[in-house]
Amino acid sequence: MDRWVLNASPIICLAKAGFTDLLIKLAYEIIVPQSVAEEINTGPAGDPAEQIIATGIFPIVDIPSMPEILAWDLGKGETVVLSHALSNPSWTAIIDDQAARKCAKSFSIPIKGTLAVVILAKKRGLIHSATDVMRALTVAGLRLDEDLIRKTLKQTVNEEM
Repeated sequence: MDRWVLNASPIICLAKAGFTDLLIKLAYEIIVPQSVAEEINTGPAGDPAEQIIATGIFPIVDIPSMPEILAWDLGKGETVVLSHALSNPSWTAIIDDQAARKCAKSFSIPIKGTLAVVILAKKRGLIHSATDVMRALTVAGLRLDEDLIRKTLKQTVNEEM
């Protein structure tokens, strides 16, 4: 029973690529911090992520920042996502930002990035091709190391054989 607290990047990229349904299908419970929703809502009018937030499909919650996370000087969204996951150990932070991931690891906060969401969707049979989804996410603006994507996708294909 996965419980996920979402940062902006995974929502924005998955929405632009048309795959936000993966979040809903993969997690038992999802929340979006108020500051993350505000960040998304400052984007261009009609943005797919803004439209997803407007539907109310993800509960928007006010989350206080924890001092130990604030000390890392991350963005507002990353700070509250990690603050929630730190104070609620059964929750996983869905976050792509490298500095935030480093912070999460230092506190042993469970994290997944957008790539991990795609791999999980493939393993659970929700998508036909992780490679095709990753291509769509890259076109949608997801910036990940190409070598990491290749290695992860190759490992996923090898596990299926």
